[in-house]
Amino acid sequence: MSFYVNKHFIPVANKPLVFYPIEAVAEAGIKEVAITYSPGGPEISQNFLGDGSKWGLKFTYVLQENPRGGLANIFQVCEKFIDGDKFLLHLGDNIFLNGIKKYVEQFLEKKPDGMVLMVHHPENKRMGVPYFDDKGRLVRYVEKPEKPPHDYAIPGLYFFDPLIFKCFKGKDAIKPSERGEYEIASAYQWLIDHGHKVDVVEYEGKWLDPGKFDDWIDSNRYILDAKTETKLESKIDKTSKIGGRVFVGKNCSIVNSEIRGPASIEEGVTITDSYIGPFTAIGKECLIQGSRVENCVLMEKVKILNVKSQIDNSLIGPESEISGNDGRRTCHEFFIGERARIKL
Repeated sequence: MSFYVNKHFIPVANKPLVFYPIEAVAEAGIKEVAITYSPGGPEISQNFLGDGSKWGLKFTYVLQENPRGGLANIFQVCEKFIDGDKFLLHLGDNIFLNGIKKYVEQFLEKKPDGMVLMVHHPENKRMGVPYFDDKGRLVRYVEKPEKPPHDYAIPGLYFFDPLIFKCFKGKDAIKPSERGEYEIASAYQWLIDHGHKVDVVEYEGKWLDPGKFDDWIDSNRYILDAKTETKLESKIDKTSKIGGRVFVGKNCSIVNSEIRGPASIEEGVTITDSYIGPFTAIGKECLIQGSRVENCVLMEKVKILNVKSQIDNSLIGPESEISGNDGRRTCHEFFIGERARIKL
């Protein structure tokens, strides 16, 4: 999945993806957060996220000189910031929908040298997989194994004691993998091989990883279904119908249209002579006229004009426009970036 905008800023259920891990970290009681950025300057992230005070946090922006250095390199470059404390690494594109506070408290209470969570996943062979001995102890952490022994996978939340920084130093320091990255699995394997305690805990909640297009649409559906509550902050005209759980923000105009939830409509949206179906998230200042939209993510200022056949299962970038067609098709699916123009 690739947009000009960093994928972490693309919305899921009308909230930027990166806000979910930030909120989880804040809710867990953590106060100081390092955000790594690639060469070229941190301005985009700083302008988007600020100093963290919005969430009661303090952000420090840390340069990762090699953005392909691997997950272990992410915390390696943060050693000065961590300054001898226990820490966690939360990937910015993972959503732990039921929070992480319980696991932070467990890590601090039991004091292992490292800890990972695991989840059931039908495609765990494309992820990191924990291997256990006959006593249930972690003995290996393998990235993308061909034949996993079970359906457990390790999602993007990792806990460490500061002794982990020793894995980058000395004669037995970990080495980059064949793809040139310091793998997170290598760091945990270093702990295991040196006799340090690594706990593995099953995550008791919903984990989402909207890294691919289909996963993004599925995550949007799940969160809208789980979190949407009916709240209408704009007046709906008498010719329109609202069914199910629907959020409508301020300064919206909805005329002669039907909205079926769960759906989320941000402020400043205009919908006229249209149908908005379930599992649709519409960003700020969108315009939908004479069209049908369902199971979609529309970023801000999208225009959909007089598209007679239904638009379904789509992710549409900001300031894009889709207009007119002859009505011969029953459905269209799109995955388009910023400022695209499509005429049907």
